[in-house]
Amino acid sequence: MTKNSIPPDIALRRVSAGYGNRPALHAISARIPGGLATSLVGANGAGKSSLLAVLAGVLDLADGTVTGRGPRRPALVVQRDAVPDGLPITVRETVAMGRWADLGPWRRARPEDRALVEACLDRLGIVDLARRQLGSLSGGQRQRALVAQGLAQRPELLLLDEPTAGLDAEAGRRVATALDTAVAEGTTVVHATHDLGLALRADHCLLLAHGRLLAEGPPAEVLTPEALRRAWGTPELPDARGDLTGTARYRC
Repeated sequence: MTKNSIPPDIALRRVSAGYGNRPALHAISARIPGGLATSLVGANGAGKSSLLAVLAGVLDLADGTVTGRGPRRPALVVQRDAVPDGLPITVRETVAMGRWADLGPWRRARPEDRALVEACLDRLGIVDLARRQLGSLSGGQRQRALVAQGLAQRPELLLLDEPTAGLDAEAGRRVATALDTAVAEGTTVVHATHDLGLALRADHCLLLAHGRLLAEGPPAEVLTPEALRRAWGTPELPDARGDLTGTARYRC
């Protein structure tokens, strides 16, 4: 899974986007450093998922430009709840779907494709679940399968929407380590998160509120108590337990 080159930085210049008549992002200008991890932090409605959708190319711009994404399609890892429980597919088949971007859905997998799928299963600690139906898994197990699918695409840009939400400590560590390894191999990783530990583990951070960029830079410098209070619009910190979930009112 070694990469040969580091992707370029991604530049957002006055990016605005929304859904019908409902604006979600307002004139955001920011930099996503290539080959590093960037965390997106903010309360519900801050625009994190919308920004991921813009970077993935599945949400059209109302204004502005995005440059530097490269020729390959980004990999977008959705939250596990977006996948139907009744989907008749095994965990191994789910991860193998990540190879379709290179193979196409009707071409036979090559030995190197099968080896990559097994490596991704192993990286997320789900080899023993490979033959299980995806719908039979717990939420945390399913999320790890979706992250493995994203890694199997070998993307230049990997986008994840709350990849550790609802995971136990061990599963969360598996995901965090897998993302660290992807970055070490040259992948640009962008994840929306309410996990303060995961946010601080990133190389870069965008703090959003109401679809606008409040701050950008190294996570330890961006995620200050004062900045978090501004982002959540409260005189108190959203949560004091090491995450940014808090109550439903302050959920990222």
